[in-house]
Order: sequence, then C-alpha cells, then structure tokens
Amino acid sequence: MASSRETAHTEQGDFVLGHLLAVHEPGFGKPSNLREPHVTRDGTRTVVTADVLDGLRGRPRTALYTATDGRFRQVSALGGSARSGRFSPDGRTLAFLADRAVPGVFQLHLRADGDLGEAEPAPAVPGTVEYLHWSPDGRRVLLGVAGLGAELSGGQGSGTNHAADRAEPWFPHVEDEVGDEAWRSLWVYTPATGVLHRLSPEGLNCWEAGWSGPDRVAAISSTAPGEDDWYDAALTLIDLGGGVRTLLTSEVQLGLPAGSPDGRVVAVVEAVCSDRWLVAGDLLLLDVESGETRRIDTRGVDVTRLDWIDDVRLGYLGQRHLNSVAGVLDTTSGGVSEVFDTPVACGGSTGMHTDGAFTADGRVCTVHDSYRLPPQLVLSGEGGDRVLASTSHPGTDHLLSVAGTSAPVSWRAPDGLEIEGILCTPDGDGPFPLVVNIHGGPIWQFRDMWSMRSQWVPLLVARGYAVLNPNPRGSSGRGQAFAGMVAGDMGGADTHDILSAIDALVDRGVADPTRIGLIGGSYGGFMSSWLVTQDDRFAAAVPVAPVTDWRSQNLTSNIAAWGARFLSPSPDDREARTLDRSPVVHAGKARTPCLNVAGALDNCTPPGQALEFHRALRANGVPSALVVYPQEGHGVRGYPAQIDFLTRVLAWFERHMPA
Repeated sequence: MASSRETAHTEQGDFVLGHLLAVHEPGFGKPSNLREPHVTRDGTRTVVTADVLDGLRGRPRTALYTATDGRFRQVSALGGSARSGRFSPDGRTLAFLADRAVPGVFQLHLRADGDLGEAEPAPAVPGTVEYLHWSPDGRRVLLGVAGLGAELSGGQGSGTNHAADRAEPWFPHVEDEVGDEAWRSLWVYTPATGVLHRLSPEGLNCWEAGWSGPDRVAAISSTAPGEDDWYDAALTLIDLGGGVRTLLTSEVQLGLPAGSPDGRVVAVVEAVCSDRWLVAGDLLLLDVESGETRRIDTRGVDVTRLDWIDDVRLGYLGQRHLNSVAGVLDTTSGGVSEVFDTPVACGGSTGMHTDGAFTADGRVCTVHDSYRLPPQLVLSGEGGDRVLASTSHPGTDHLLSVAGTSAPVSWRAPDGLEIEGILCTPDGDGPFPLVVNIHGGPIWQFRDMWSMRSQWVPLLVARGYAVLNPNPRGSSGRGQAFAGMVAGDMGGADTHDILSAIDALVDRGVADPTRIGLIGGSYGGFMSSWLVTQDDRFAAAVPVAPVTDWRSQNLTSNIAAWGARFLSPSPDDREARTLDRSPVVHAGKARTPCLNVAGALDNCTPPGQALEFHRALRANGVPSALVVYPQEGHGVRGYPAQIDFLTRVLAWFERHMPA
C-alpha cells in the first residue's frame, strides 16, 4: 500500500486519474448530476439544478439550467452557485437560491419572465437558505433558513453550515455549558412589497416546511436544534402571526409536510428513518379543523415526494421494490392513479429518493438515469416519456464503454425472506472477484442508478470486479414493516441477508469464493467492519465513515439517538447491545485486511470510530490502514481527496484480492 504522499505515483494512481479525466474532462463546465427538477403548471418551462465541474479540484459548483430544443441552457450565470429553482404558480417568476454575495451562504433571488438582465436578490436573511416554496396564491415565498453553524445531516455530508470566510483555522471548536447550536427558522418574503419577516417564533426549530393554504405553514419542528432532536420532531401548523399548533406526533419520524392550496388538508409522510431528509414511507392526510388522520393506500409505494396539483389532487413519488413510481391521489375518493412505474431511477444525483414536480394536467417532470443511462430531464404523462435534454457527452460514453452492465438480483435469506439488489458485472464470464457495496442509512436503497451513485463502483468493474449492491432488510421500497426490521437489530438478521447473497452468487458461478471484499459508508461502514468480525471469508474490506464502538459513538456523535433507536428496542437491553454489536469488541475474531477511511469533520460518525477499529485490528495482528481526510465530513466528496481515496481503494483490493 502506498504511503500518504505516494498514491499519485502508482499504477493504480495513474489509472484512477486517467479514468476520472476520461469521464469528467469532456464535461468540464457542462451540467451533470441533475437534481431538483421543477416545471411550470402548463408544462412549457422547466428548471433543474446541476453540478458543474470545472476541473478536478474542490467540489463542483451548482447551476440552474432549463431545457430548450433538446439542449440544456443555463438560466442564471452571474457567479457563485445557484440551485433550487421554483416557478411561481402562474409560471411568470423564477425564484432560486444563490451564494453570490458570500460564498457558501445562499439567499433568495427572483427573475421575472421577460425581464432583461440578471435576477434580483431579495433582502438577505440571517443565515443560509436551505429551501423555498411559493405560496399557493403566488404572493409570498417561504424560506427555510439555517443559522450559520447549524448542523448538517449525514446525507448532506455532516459538519456544519458555514460561510466560506469562516473563522481562522486556528480558532477552537467550543461547546459551552448550555450549548450554542444554530437554529433553523422560517421566513416569508413578499415580492410586491419587498417585505421580509420572520415567521417561526424563537425557541422553535423548523427542520422543513411547506405552505398550508396562502396564510399558514405546516412544519416539522422541535423545541431544540440538535440533529438528535429531529428524530422526535412533530408536525405543527404556524399562522402568519406566528401562532403554533401541534397537528401530529409519531413514534417514528415525520417529513415532507405539504398543505393543500385551500389549507384544509395537510399531507405528511410517516416513516422509520435513519437520516434527516431521507424520508420514505406512508402517506398521511390530516384534516386541519377536525384533526382526523387518514393513512392512504399507495399500493406498496414508499412515498418520498409530495406536490399538490390543486385543492383535491395530490401528486406523489416514491419507490416500490427496485422501481420508481409517480402517482396522483384524489383526496376526496382516496383513489390513486399511477403516471409511471419504471425500473430507472428518478431521484437525481444526490443519491436521495425519487423526486419530481407535477403539471396541472398530471404530467411529471423528473430526472431519469440508470447504470447504462446518463442523467436526463424527462416529462412523463399518458403519452409516455418525452426526453427534454440529456447530460450525455464523450465522457459518459467512455464510462459506458468500461463500466460493464447491471441487473436486478434476488436471493433468500436464511429465514426465507426475499432480499433484492443490483449486480454490476464486467464483460466476460464469471466467476469474478466480488466486492459487496453496502449502502448507508440503514434505511436507504440501491436502485439501477448512474454509477450506483458512487465512483468506486464503475471503477472496480472497469478493473474486472463484480460489485453487488444489496438492499438488506431495513432498506426503502419494501414498506414500513420491512424497513422496521433493522430497527433494534443492526448487525443481526441483516448480517445474514448479506452473507446469503454471497452464497447465492457463488452458487450461481458469479463470485469467486476466495476473492470476496466489502466496502460501504456510514451504515455500510459499520456493516463492513462488523461482517469481518462475524465471518472469515473476506479477503479485503474498506469501511468508510464507520461506527465501530457504540459506546464512544453515543458519547461523541451528534446523532446518538439514532444509535439508541436502531441498536435496541428496549432501554433495558441497550447497554448489552452496545457492547455486543460493536466491531471493536470482536476485533480479535477478524482476519480480514481493512482500509479504514474517515473524514476529520464528520459529526455523525466521528473519525475516532475508524481509529478505534484500526488500532484494535493492529493489536490483534490483522493488517489494517487508517486514512483520515482533514477537509472531509461524512464521506469523501471533494477533489483531489477523492482521487487519493479511489486510488487507495483500488490498490487495497488489487493487493489482497486481485482481479
């Protein structure tokens, strides 16, 4: 294994850099990794957020694009990053967020149809705007604002919101006796008058919100701002005068609040969740006046996005098994009709869940992609799919030429439960060396996605490895009973879901039993660490952002409540489970060489977790390396750190289980 400054001067380093340049250089300065699609109600105009790489340095900026004559055209080009484009209900004004004044601090901008020049900024809010929503009458814009220093979720990369010109590098991190976490608040801007005012009262932390009629807002809120507090947040109703009423509490989590345009009904999703903003579950409708709650039958879809079409029709998107689904609910009759049910992913680049926006006649604007389909903006309806524009270029063509193929697979766990996943294989016949790529969460899901939302998957396939992307119990897309199976049992039955997958692929002639590896981040990092202590078949493992010691995790993480909820259903058993399910406790049984990877800025699974396992393995004579990236959080996302990381991953597998 190369030392800390030698990865660029190895055969694997040369290959990784050449691979990344071949894939990305033809797209420098062009839109890629689409997300946040939006469409006018008449379906004539679209907007989408895209990542834009200008080189393999830092992280990509974001920009807004519209699709015109089959091509992407940038909407607003005046410096910085722009995202979250949303058309007003009449389609005449585009609102979006941009960080033009202070890098890293996003503020509202507005551009009216037909205006010359660039968009105009609205008055600045104290913090950074995370999302925006137009009121149903188009008179106001709701802003979700995070104070600088507010914590980020694991899906956002962990760490904190901050301006690019934050305090000097020497300045200490301070936690005082009362805590000084920044809060999330709601603000309302009225374009006609230029008036900006705070909506949510002091002492109420609003994680996300949406309009409920033109004069009230439905919000997921708590009385404290820490990431742990989200897990117990309630659905509240806030009027324009700041009055707050609790509508719903839950034993699990609530998200995606959206009120009908007339304000009579609030829709919300209830789900077992492991990460804030990763909500996939049951659709509930609440009558605002009576408080009556209805659970809607969406035919097995875990709902991930809500969009009211009018006072009666509610558009929704979600996942059913490995498919993406869009449907329309008639809230009067309770009947649903589906716009599409497709095996392609429709969530955009973030790796989040299915997303999209509806037109007045029930069509859906989404981002379509799969392992063999570069992201494209699509408008779907009764007449089928119309591709508005694609991100294809010679770099995506190159990736398709080396990344092999993907296919859905399933197998039976020891208890008879069917488990699903996506298998990516190189050209030729097996058996191949197999790397099991375990997703985060645990409540997330692999579908047939572009690069499987991970640069290491096509990279490994290009070098001759098969990669299995399993959805063990606890994954999304199979309903709340399936998702809940992992709660209180992480490292239990899900362990055998993955081991039985390997057995099945060996039996089918796909996998070489002497060359089996593991990689995964977050929950996938925990499972990669855990599995090598439970079975000695693995030739190599790369745990990324892992949990390896639940006791220290619960004392150092900003989501200790997540660990408590998912380790044991009973507080009486939690202490025993904390020890029993900690990989460091079982490190003496491990024989697998491990490359342990962490980000120094990770608040969710702090880097000490990777350090503990590394030291425990070394103490027991197991080959182990530790890599901590000083500017990374929950996962490795920036360049050139990502080049170094991919080089180390490839070198580790090729050293211990060569293709």
